[in-house]
Amino acid sequence: MKFPLFSSKRLGIDLGTSNSLVWSSGEGVVLSEPSVVAVDSISGKVVAVGSQAYELLGRTGPPSRAGEVGTNLVAQKPLREGVVADFLVCEAMLKYFMDRVLGSSRIVRPEVMVCVPAGITQVERRAVLEAALSAGAKTAYLIEQPLAAALGAKLPIDAPFGSMIVDIGGGSTGSAVVSVGGIVVSSTAKVGGAKLDEAIATYMRRTHNLIIGERMAEDIKIKIGSAVAPTAKVVMEARGRDAISGLPKTVSVSSSEISEAMGSVISAIIACVKSTLEQTPPELASDIIDRGIVMTGGTALLKGLDRMVASQTNVPAHVAEDAMQCVVYGCGIALENIETWKRVVATR
Repeated sequence: MKFPLFSSKRLGIDLGTSNSLVWSSGEGVVLSEPSVVAVDSISGKVVAVGSQAYELLGRTGPPSRAGEVGTNLVAQKPLREGVVADFLVCEAMLKYFMDRVLGSSRIVRPEVMVCVPAGITQVERRAVLEAALSAGAKTAYLIEQPLAAALGAKLPIDAPFGSMIVDIGGGSTGSAVVSVGGIVVSSTAKVGGAKLDEAIATYMRRTHNLIIGERMAEDIKIKIGSAVAPTAKVVMEARGRDAISGLPKTVSVSSSEISEAMGSVISAIIACVKSTLEQTPPELASDIIDRGIVMTGGTALLKGLDRMVASQTNVPAHVAEDAMQCVVYGCGIALENIETWKRVVATR
């Protein structure tokens, strides 16, 4: 006889470079927070996680030395390009998310499934599994992001025909052709929303002598960024520091300039999609021409990116409904039907 109080909770976690989402069995998506952690650089203690830490991003000074008054807070992202860059900080972030979701009901340790990019190494996989177990998981599973995205986008991946999914996140792009319940071919590129932000920041410094922060670059991308050259010119003000005088400065920047700045990164994303198409067996390629490419992930929402992918590959492309949450929903579906999907997930 099972008592609800003592039954193990199931959590699906989309551990993203920019944002992390948590799905809970019976509740759906219960948490969506930036993947940022603020750490005290002297004691090593985690001070803030998620939205609170994101507010500190780029706003903390250098650590204070002995005898000086200053801030010791360092806001950092424990994941870079889709993989764990700082194990201890990632573990602390996972523990915080679990505590937030489970609260006082954490009598029995949960089963946790974490999404990871398709191209990561065995060492990187082990790091994620260890982080999940150290954070308090009873059992930890790993599922590849393209497969989870295909499940979340409700693609018929069990059917004997091909479906193509492209998941473009903050740190990486994963494209895959799925058929008969598994990934047939896949490609991963370490480009995504963060690289687009970097490209904008580099352009602003080179062209306007303006040094801008990570958050300002992201703001520009969201408000006026476009993958294709915009028909109507949109202008916004970018604020930062003058690279020559060092004083605060405001510059007007147009949508066409930002489109040009992001060009090389968008080309790398499209090269990843083409690489998958080139490896696809002919029978599945004909299915993809009929069914088109489905795009998921936060960066897939960039204006005109679906049109750019379609024009460069000659295959119809469209953004999935609820693109940002497709991966975490797919993670939840796989976890609810773990016996069916056990053959395609790694476990500890």
